[in-house]
Amino acid sequence: MDTEASSFETSEMLGTFLASTPLPKEAWRVCSTANAMGCGAFVVEQVGGVGYVAISAVQDLPVLDWDPNYGVLVSLDAAGHGLFAPLNSRYDGEEPVMVHSGVLHLFLRHHSRPDFQSQIRNLLVETKSIVITGHSIGGSVAFLAALWVLSYLKSIFPPRSILCIGFGSPFLGNESLSRAILRERLGGSFCNIVSTHDIMPMLSLYRSLTLTTPQWQALMRFCYMSSNFMNFANFQLTEEEKAWLFSFDAATMENLVHAGEGSGGRSFCPSGNYLFSSDEGAICLDNAVSVNKMMHLMLRPGSPNCIVEEHLKYGWYVERLTRQPLKRSFMEGDLSESSYEASLSMALNSLGSSQQVSIAPRARDCLKIARRIGRAPNLNAANLAIRLSKIAPYKAEIEWYKACCDESDEQRGYYDSFKQRGASKKESKINKNRFKLAAFWDKVVHMLDRNELPLNFHRSLEWVNEESLLYLLLVEPLDIAEYYRSGMHLEKGHYISNGRERRYGILNQWWTEKVVTKKVGSRRIRYASLTQDPCFWARVEEAKEWLDKIRQESNHNNLAFLRDRLNEFEAYAMKLVDDKEVSADVLAKNSSFSLWWEEWRALRLNPTPSS
Repeated sequence: MDTEASSFETSEMLGTFLASTPLPKEAWRVCSTANAMGCGAFVVEQVGGVGYVAISAVQDLPVLDWDPNYGVLVSLDAAGHGLFAPLNSRYDGEEPVMVHSGVLHLFLRHHSRPDFQSQIRNLLVETKSIVITGHSIGGSVAFLAALWVLSYLKSIFPPRSILCIGFGSPFLGNESLSRAILRERLGGSFCNIVSTHDIMPMLSLYRSLTLTTPQWQALMRFCYMSSNFMNFANFQLTEEEKAWLFSFDAATMENLVHAGEGSGGRSFCPSGNYLFSSDEGAICLDNAVSVNKMMHLMLRPGSPNCIVEEHLKYGWYVERLTRQPLKRSFMEGDLSESSYEASLSMALNSLGSSQQVSIAPRARDCLKIARRIGRAPNLNAANLAIRLSKIAPYKAEIEWYKACCDESDEQRGYYDSFKQRGASKKESKINKNRFKLAAFWDKVVHMLDRNELPLNFHRSLEWVNEESLLYLLLVEPLDIAEYYRSGMHLEKGHYISNGRERRYGILNQWWTEKVVTKKVGSRRIRYASLTQDPCFWARVEEAKEWLDKIRQESNHNNLAFLRDRLNEFEAYAMKLVDDKEVSADVLAKNSSFSLWWEEWRALRLNPTPSS
């Protein structure tokens, strides 16, 4: 058990689910309808309780026509209007989320259509599940459409199930997009079904190579014509172009793996799940590195003459997928392999025995990359619970410190005692405990970003809700105190907008996402043990600054603005006090809040001429 690793937990579940339902078959049917309708078309259908939205693969993309700059990435912010707001947050120094400029242009063209928006919103009302799908470039547009709907649903309750199924679609964006999707827990909403002989999904990877003009012409003609299905049936590559497309050997493909390294996040990267389908079986991966490598190992044209045909063969693959789901049995004579290694071997059979011999070892290495780092997500969560028990004494010491501060004759309270602390060993130890607890919760956030914890981690485990809330309300006031004690607000600005650590924002979001139903007439009969607004003391510090400014301000407009802000904060704070949503230390005689309140009331009763 200690060494057990989880093989593709999310992708395995998604792949098995798709193989056991008619969703891929129905999605391909609706895609075919959209393709037949021509350039820029989309189709909306409802089958039972499931809504389908299909984007046509026939698109007007003149940027692809003979253009060696195919694949230019632009920031997702370029979409404007906050369409993808949840995805645009990132760490300091991290590259912005970027997507293919042409695909973003196509999505915005669809989004600007009133009929497109209205029909999707109708599906959100009439159905609980929506499948957004597309073939080829249409699948990349569908990916952005699904991201838009998922971003929109952040404000909708109850939630809706959104699944995006692409067929042979090229990579859409950079590594930051892949990370953002994992960070928002959206990876399980995307699956690109890819034929092992279809060259189209690899077109974005070719952008990393230095190619001659004839080679670019071969690629661009294929890409452009594959997005215009009305002409695709009669489309022919020259024999020279076919031979070149078919001539990539393993070494060339391997160069593509490293081509984007060191590019500053401006190369294409897979996002979501990839279901690789062959004549012999299928395998589903969700690890970006393993998907990249599998592309290079598996995606080769079956023959120079089937390059075009393979891109149109997905109807056959999804039919076979539903009749012959993902393999789970062990390969005869190789009982040491896991079921996914067996599935991989079956999928590799389509490459031919001579190729399989050379590829299989590297494919198995790829399989190991795709395994979850460390333990399975559920075991990782259990391990975190054990680690939490080990740091419980640090939290208990901080709780003891708070109780001592609240009972102190100085009557400064918890926040101000720590902010004005001296060099005692007791307070030095409390400060160290603050760092130790922060390291634990930063680790939790890091594991969430890397998809190493269950998707419903903060909803299904009671200890997560209880401990994260306690940490948030107990320790963040100490961080705020240290921020203003050290003068960081003078360098960076006020805490809430400029100094708050990301872990607190995430924990606060978990808390506010919980639906709390209060009984009518139920009220606290005593003050809370911890102030229920974790940023309350930061708001007090801002109010203190406004009070200092109002004494020095002579401009009547500025004075009116400051008075309004002070009155708003007073109303907010007094409601918390009246509802007993604050800890008793807030009302301590010498606390920052009590001193601010006395000064503000005195100023209102006896205003100076300037105020």
